[in-house]
Amino acid sequence: MILRDAVHGLVSFESPAERIVPRLMDTAEAQRLRRIRQLGLTSLAFPGAEHTRFAHAIGAAHIMTLLLARLRSIDHTLPTSQRITEDAARDALAAAFVHDLGHGPYSHLFEDVFESIPHHEVWTERILLDESTEIHRALTAVDRAMPARVAALVRGEHELRYLASSVSGAFDVDRCDYLLRDAHATGVRYGLFDLDFLLRSMRFSPSSCGAPSLAIDGAKGLPAIEAFVLARVFMFQQVYLHKATRAAEWMVRAILARAAQLIRDGSPPPQVPQAIVDGARGDSVALGDYLALDDALLSATFHTWEGGRDPILRDLCARVRNRHLFKTLELFGDQASAEGGRAALELAREIARSRGVDPDWYVGLDATGQSPFDSQTDPLLVVYSKGPARELTDVSFLLARLANQTISRTRLIFVAELREEITRALSSGAPP
Repeated sequence: MILRDAVHGLVSFESPAERIVPRLMDTAEAQRLRRIRQLGLTSLAFPGAEHTRFAHAIGAAHIMTLLLARLRSIDHTLPTSQRITEDAARDALAAAFVHDLGHGPYSHLFEDVFESIPHHEVWTERILLDESTEIHRALTAVDRAMPARVAALVRGEHELRYLASSVSGAFDVDRCDYLLRDAHATGVRYGLFDLDFLLRSMRFSPSSCGAPSLAIDGAKGLPAIEAFVLARVFMFQQVYLHKATRAAEWMVRAILARAAQLIRDGSPPPQVPQAIVDGARGDSVALGDYLALDDALLSATFHTWEGGRDPILRDLCARVRNRHLFKTLELFGDQASAEGGRAALELAREIARSRGVDPDWYVGLDATGQSPFDSQTDPLLVVYSKGPARELTDVSFLLARLANQTISRTRLIFVAELREEITRALSSGAPP
């Protein structure tokens, strides 16, 4: 199979091991990813961010083909038992393609609202192992043990450590593709990095026991890995934590929480998907009901709820559909602390109550943080022609400064009608 991809150009899956990817593409569970956007509600802030998890899955599988080719070109230095076999390559390609199968609509939002609904990683494994799914049958048609092996790889488990980390690790094919794809779709050009040189710089780290780990060539690859980490920093700063996206996500959480409350109170809104009914009641959700969810269904459901009886649900749904998003006010210094944030939130809630606005649904606090470079989880070593392997933080001043740092944002989120009064009340910069 040969495809044209907006990010990688010509993409092919033609070798015996690579043919597993076209086989998996045609399954219902993989095709569902066409109906789930990679960045959820981010298109409300960046109009071009309409790309899907299906396109990302193809991109991740493509990068895996490139990485496998690189590793196989240098694995003659390893014992035979530590080299990549055809079966291992096929498993890795399958894992790269299916790693996001379990994602629900609007990215991570669905799993954040309902405590009884597992996270997407659990759903991915269930999809792979459930005998009723087309993707399970496609894998077992090749090898009956393949679904379990692919699920383990998605979890980051394999006897070849370097192969496991290429699927789920600090510098895996997932991150390599989504950074480039998200930067391309949003137009955030400084979210790019040199993928070709990064892959060309890959090495094996020496190991006294078991299979080696992935490493980077210290003489050539350091700028490439620094650019990769900086791309993550910039994408978190400019895209993933964008104020409009975070406001929209907060509003959708409020919509789902309001619907769940109405379901528990015995006055559900119209045409509620079964997965939401079960999630609201704390019941387990059937796999088929979960797979029925996608962005289109949830958007249509919200549109239907605009005609329901509950005024709060009607209003929230209409605001999201017409992009009348809540406003945000970023907090700094003492106001951004846990205590300061709570005080600021309570002040905003009091203002809302004084204006006759329900603060439970129209005012909130969004405190989030992400670490673009965790040097302690699956560290990538740097190797040289002479001397021992070293950690990235030992040889890169830049990465030493970025290691384990958190990009944090603390924002009040509130309905636009309260913007002037809340901003004025907090404008002094002192804790309320």
